[in-house]
Amino acid sequence: MFSPFRDAKGEPKGIADITYEDLGQLADMDEGYVLEFKRSFTSSVKAKVPKIIASFANSRGGWLVIGVADDDHALCPVPRGSADYSQVIGELCRRHVSPAPPFDVRFIADPAEPDQGVIVIQVEEGSFPPYVADGVVEIREGSTSGPATGAVLVELYNKATGRQRHIAEFCQRTVYYALPVPLFNLYLYRLGGAMREVPSRDEVNARTACMRRAFAAQGLDCHVQHAHDSLIFRTSVAFDGLVPHSAIELFPDESMKLTVPAVLCAPDERRRALEALAGACLPDMPGDLATDDAAGGCHEGVPRGWARVMSASDTLRRVTRMASLLDRYVRASGSFWQRYAAAYELENMAGVLLWSDDPLYLEYAKSHGPLFCGTTDCRSRVRYLNDGEHDSFRARQFAGSHFFEACGLPLGSPAPEDNALVDALLRTTRGARRPSS
Repeated sequence: MFSPFRDAKGEPKGIADITYEDLGQLADMDEGYVLEFKRSFTSSVKAKVPKIIASFANSRGGWLVIGVADDDHALCPVPRGSADYSQVIGELCRRHVSPAPPFDVRFIADPAEPDQGVIVIQVEEGSFPPYVADGVVEIREGSTSGPATGAVLVELYNKATGRQRHIAEFCQRTVYYALPVPLFNLYLYRLGGAMREVPSRDEVNARTACMRRAFAAQGLDCHVQHAHDSLIFRTSVAFDGLVPHSAIELFPDESMKLTVPAVLCAPDERRRALEALAGACLPDMPGDLATDDAAGGCHEGVPRGWARVMSASDTLRRVTRMASLLDRYVRASGSFWQRYAAAYELENMAGVLLWSDDPLYLEYAKSHGPLFCGTTDCRSRVRYLNDGEHDSFRARQFAGSHFFEACGLPLGSPAPEDNALVDALLRTTRGARRPSS
């Protein structure tokens, strides 16, 4: 995306890196398709801000700088407000623009006079236009904003439809495993990423180093594999016969995919789990089921998938540990979850039985039956994290709760026994073996 600010090497600067001295670069620039100045933050300017932001989002993105004269581009610092400008402008857009446009706001204070400064607003090209400001679809027309025509409206709707198709295609990426192990996949699509420039080698190296630090902070080894259009970060060497590894696939546009294998119970633990469930709630289960081989054989009347038993505590530890790694990476890389769309998927999980030795689980199983994945491979709906409902999004919480939900855990149920079970399983560490991720 265009930036009017450059560093010493001539590389574009993002809004987070701009200094007060950088504002002097605006003296040689004119207002235009992606840049607009306002001298002050008066009530009339406040009324125009939502329209300007919507017009940038409907076009190619852009920058609005408040505190710079329209004519000679001189700095005209505005006073620091009693409320944070990002909150003020965010509230203006929530009231007047739908859907929520993608933008960042910074108040850059004058080092000599900290109580005054310049407001800089960076607006990204929106992924799901049209963005409507007070009932009007605004677009950029030269250096101003104006209503869109019929033909432009069609283009905007087509853009939104195309982005939905891109997300659906992205959610089909699959990291290779030698065996069809049960997997939890978390897709994180970077909105606006398809329109960004291909990252430089330095940017790729910086992201790789950042990801390595995130792995190290979680106490995990990091093995990097180059794919044709991505980097794959694995917790162990990918090789046939080794313990299935967790992996993060990182794409040039900063989209990511997390893949975590479920932790299946070893033969002895699996036998104890099936015996406990049979004694508690499945008296008609064939008596020799507990001696069935761990590779997945089956008995008459017993689904093959039930020969696979998943440890709730160990799988939760693995999933949340890897998702916490993503949280670390996003914070360290200076990005925001609100720039992403999220979806999860289960692969090879059909019929896998969920096991916990928590007494609440055995009590629950007596009346409700054991929990297991009751679908074949399935993908959730896409959640857009910039919709105002995910301001506190954390990959760790999202991954842990929704993984178990897909395996039958009754999240959001009004029944007290359901809520007690949810609390027990989402906090359980009893017997956790701290498996390799």
